[in-house]
Amino acid sequence: MQGSLPPEAQEKLEELQNLQETAQNVSEQKQSSETALNEAKTALDTLEDVDADSTMYREVGELLIETDYEAAQEDLEEKVESLEVRVEQLTKQESRVQEKFENLQEELQQMLQGGAGGAGPMGPGGA
Repeated sequence: MQGSLPPEAQEKLEELQNLQETAQNVSEQKQSSETALNEAKTALDTLEDVDADSTMYREVGELLIETDYEAAQEDLEEKVESLEVRVEQLTKQESRVQEKFENLQEELQQMLQGGAGGAGPMGPGGA
Protein backbone atom coordinates (compact mmCIF):
# COMPACT_ATOMS: atom_id res chain seq x y z
CA MET A 1 0.00 0.00 0.00
CA GLN A 2 2.75 2.44 0.92
CA GLY A 3 4.68 1.48 -2.23
CA SER A 4 2.00 3.15 -4.38
CA LEU A 5 2.40 6.51 -2.66
CA PRO A 6 4.26 9.30 -4.43
CA PRO A 7 7.80 9.79 -3.06
CA GLU A 8 6.86 13.11 -1.43
CA ALA A 9 3.91 11.50 0.36
CA GLN A 10 6.05 8.55 1.43
CA GLU A 11 8.59 10.98 2.88
CA LYS A 12 5.87 12.88 4.78
CA LEU A 13 4.46 9.62 6.09
CA GLU A 14 7.87 8.56 7.42
CA GLU A 15 8.30 11.97 9.01
CA LEU A 16 4.87 11.59 10.63
CA GLN A 17 5.85 8.22 12.04
CA ASN A 18 9.07 9.69 13.44
CA LEU A 19 7.14 12.57 15.02
CA GLN A 20 4.69 10.12 16.54
CA GLU A 21 7.59 8.23 18.11
CA THR A 22 9.09 11.50 19.38
CA ALA A 23 5.74 12.52 20.85
CA GLN A 24 5.51 9.19 22.66
CA ASN A 25 9.04 9.59 24.09
CA VAL A 26 8.37 13.15 25.25
CA SER A 27 5.10 12.07 26.83
CA GLU A 28 6.82 9.25 28.73
CA GLN A 29 9.59 11.59 29.94
CA LYS A 30 7.00 14.14 31.04
CA GLN A 31 5.00 11.53 32.93
CA SER A 32 8.13 10.25 34.65
CA SER A 33 9.20 13.78 35.59
CA GLU A 34 5.72 14.59 36.91
CA THR A 35 5.79 11.46 39.07
CA ALA A 36 9.23 12.39 40.46
CA LEU A 37 8.02 15.95 41.06
CA ASN A 38 4.97 14.75 42.99
CA GLU A 39 7.14 12.44 45.09
CA ALA A 40 9.60 15.27 45.86
CA LYS A 41 6.76 17.62 46.80
CA THR A 42 5.25 14.97 49.07
CA ALA A 43 8.62 14.42 50.74
CA LEU A 44 9.04 18.17 51.21
CA ASP A 45 5.55 18.42 52.74
CA THR A 46 6.31 15.48 55.03
CA LEU A 47 9.58 17.09 56.07
CA GLU A 48 7.63 20.07 57.46
CA ASP A 49 6.07 17.74 60.04
CA VAL A 50 9.44 16.34 61.15
CA ASP A 51 11.31 17.75 64.13
CA ALA A 52 14.42 19.60 62.94
CA ASP A 53 16.55 17.68 65.48
CA SER A 54 15.49 14.28 64.15
CA THR A 55 18.12 11.99 62.69
CA MET A 56 17.59 11.82 58.94
CA TYR A 57 19.09 9.81 56.14
CA ARG A 58 19.50 10.53 52.49
CA GLU A 59 19.54 7.84 49.84
CA VAL A 60 22.71 7.86 47.74
CA GLY A 61 22.57 4.99 45.30
CA GLU A 62 22.25 1.86 47.43
CA LEU A 63 23.36 3.60 50.63
CA LEU A 64 21.62 5.68 53.27
CA ILE A 65 23.81 8.55 54.46
CA GLU A 66 23.02 10.56 57.59
CA THR A 67 22.07 14.17 56.86
CA ASP A 68 20.64 17.11 58.74
CA TYR A 69 17.28 18.81 58.40
CA GLU A 70 18.52 21.88 56.53
CA ALA A 71 20.48 19.87 53.98
CA ALA A 72 17.52 17.57 53.39
CA GLN A 73 15.20 20.53 52.95
CA GLU A 74 17.58 22.32 50.56
CA ASP A 75 18.08 19.18 48.49
CA LEU A 76 14.34 18.61 48.19
CA GLU A 77 13.63 22.23 47.32
CA GLU A 78 16.30 22.16 44.60
CA LYS A 79 14.92 18.89 43.28
CA VAL A 80 11.38 20.32 43.16
CA GLU A 81 12.58 23.44 41.32
CA SER A 82 14.60 21.41 38.86
CA LEU A 83 11.72 19.03 38.16
CA GLU A 84 9.26 21.89 37.74
CA VAL A 85 11.52 23.39 35.07
CA ARG A 86 11.89 19.98 33.41
CA VAL A 87 8.13 19.39 33.32
CA GLU A 88 7.58 22.89 31.89
CA GLN A 89 10.18 22.26 29.16
CA LEU A 90 8.66 18.90 28.30
CA THR A 91 5.17 20.42 28.17
CA LYS A 92 6.39 23.03 25.68
CA GLN A 93 8.21 20.39 23.65
CA GLU A 94 5.10 18.20 23.67
CA SER A 95 3.04 21.12 22.31
CA ARG A 96 5.57 21.86 19.57
CA VAL A 97 5.74 18.23 18.49
CA GLN A 98 1.94 17.95 18.51
CA GLU A 99 1.57 21.11 16.41
CA LYS A 100 4.19 19.93 13.93
CA PHE A 101 2.50 16.52 13.78
CA GLU A 102 -0.90 18.07 13.03
CA ASN A 103 0.56 20.37 10.35
CA LEU A 104 2.40 17.50 8.69
CA GLN A 105 -0.70 15.31 8.86
CA GLU A 106 -2.70 18.06 7.13
CA GLU A 107 -0.01 18.47 4.45
CA LEU A 108 -0.02 14.75 3.78
CA GLN A 109 -3.81 14.64 3.61
CA GLN A 110 -3.86 17.55 1.14
CA MET A 111 -1.11 15.90 -0.90
CA LEU A 112 -3.03 12.65 -1.10
CA GLN A 113 -6.33 14.37 -1.89
CA GLY A 114 -4.65 16.48 -4.55
CA GLY A 115 -3.20 13.34 -6.09
CA ALA A 116 -6.69 11.85 -6.43
CA GLY A 117 -7.25 14.06 -9.48
CA GLY A 118 -10.16 15.97 -7.96
CA ALA A 119 -12.50 13.02 -8.42
CA GLY A 120 -14.20 13.97 -5.17
CA PRO A 121 -13.24 14.38 -1.56
CA MET A 122 -11.75 11.41 0.25
CA GLY A 123 -13.60 12.45 3.37
CA PRO A 124 -14.66 15.48 5.31
CA GLY A 125 -10.98 16.42 5.82
CA GLY A 126 -10.38 17.43 9.46
CA ALA A 127 -11.37 21.04 9.96
